[in-house]
Amino acid sequence: MRVLLCSAISFWFLMLLTPFAVAETEAEYRGRVGALFETWLEETRIAFEAEGISSETFDRAFDGVTLNWRLPDLTPPSLIGDDAAQADPEREDNRQQPEFDQPIRYFPENSLNNLVEAGRTRLERYASTLARIEETYGVQGEIILAFWARETSYSRVEIPYYAVRALATQAFMGRRSDYFGRELLEALRLQEAGHVSPSDMLSSWAGAMGPTQMMPSEFEEFAVDFDGDGKRDIWNSIPDALASTARNIQANGWKAEQTWGYEIVVPDSFDCTLEGPDKGRPIAEWVELGATRTFDRTFPEERLQETSYILMPAGRYGPAFVVLDNFYVIKSYNTSDLYALYVGHLADRILNNRRFETPWRRVESFTRSDVRELQERLVARGLEVGGVDGLIGFRTRTAVGDYQKSEGLAPDCYPSPSVISHIRAADEAGTDK
Repeated sequence: MRVLLCSAISFWFLMLLTPFAVAETEAEYRGRVGALFETWLEETRIAFEAEGISSETFDRAFDGVTLNWRLPDLTPPSLIGDDAAQADPEREDNRQQPEFDQPIRYFPENSLNNLVEAGRTRLERYASTLARIEETYGVQGEIILAFWARETSYSRVEIPYYAVRALATQAFMGRRSDYFGRELLEALRLQEAGHVSPSDMLSSWAGAMGPTQMMPSEFEEFAVDFDGDGKRDIWNSIPDALASTARNIQANGWKAEQTWGYEIVVPDSFDCTLEGPDKGRPIAEWVELGATRTFDRTFPEERLQETSYILMPAGRYGPAFVVLDNFYVIKSYNTSDLYALYVGHLADRILNNRRFETPWRRVESFTRSDVRELQERLVARGLEVGGVDGLIGFRTRTAVGDYQKSEGLAPDCYPSPSVISHIRAADEAGTDK
């Protein structure tokens, strides 16, 4: 698509202009970048017209739109001035990543209890709608409510951005410009088709829209008219939004007869490097290795031969879980382990408000650049980390455990600063030999 080429060309123009920015004030420099953005918009208009977007729709969509410099995940040239820190790639690397940071921060009890109480109110208020959703798509009502709660706190959190402005900014100077260029085109297709007006098209910083946060590219495939008014309105109709999310989850393989997983307790001898979706075993085999359910419960007999997977998001410093295929269906909505765990756990608590039996332990903080360095050093030793991106997933955790084993350390499978210091010192000692 030509818009992607335009985005790339504009990006390199920005890079070439970087040395001159030092001699300018921040306002002058941003003004010059803004002028380039206007040129990019004209290039984008031509590309989008070839994709069926009329000039009228384009002009209406972009009326008054400017770059939003305050969005996260941008990669503009280095700027001067206090606000520039938000766009500086190095500072971006060192910000805490909420869905890949210390798990304890992701599960605040006060917030969870509030969402449980509000969820039970909505479970009653939308009982008939949720029952129809479950009958139609096979996704339990509490699961759908948990998505709604996690994304917008049952629509109590204001959705702050105009989707076209957010997507255009990301397409012009974001880290994933090609992806956001495609989403921008899909957003304008929604306006072209009359599904939504610019004033109603509010979104997250990444362009996700409505109470359950649907990307523009997902609309045609998953959006449904569930309230029967003749419109697929994921922005203003709660039934449409909830049912559209259920359809998404169903299409990604949700098993109506299955839960997402179970909290377990494992013995000290349990190998934390057994975590991950590539190491599935029947639940019965995890039991043989010492896994037991929490709160003195047993696994349902009919589930013991079901393929399941170990999840230890804090290594040995927090709760452990046996998760089923539905857990990874939740991850299709958001790739973070903690996100999927949050949705499953909150859904359980809406029915029975019980916290994890094993508490999260406080561990050392880390930065994204620290984790990237650790990943690079682990890869240099032949270990698989799932991508050198500074984000912590199961592959990075198991690679840490494998490294700890190789060094004669007790494996805890957690990429703490002490692990980073250890591997750095080991590599430096090896270099000196």
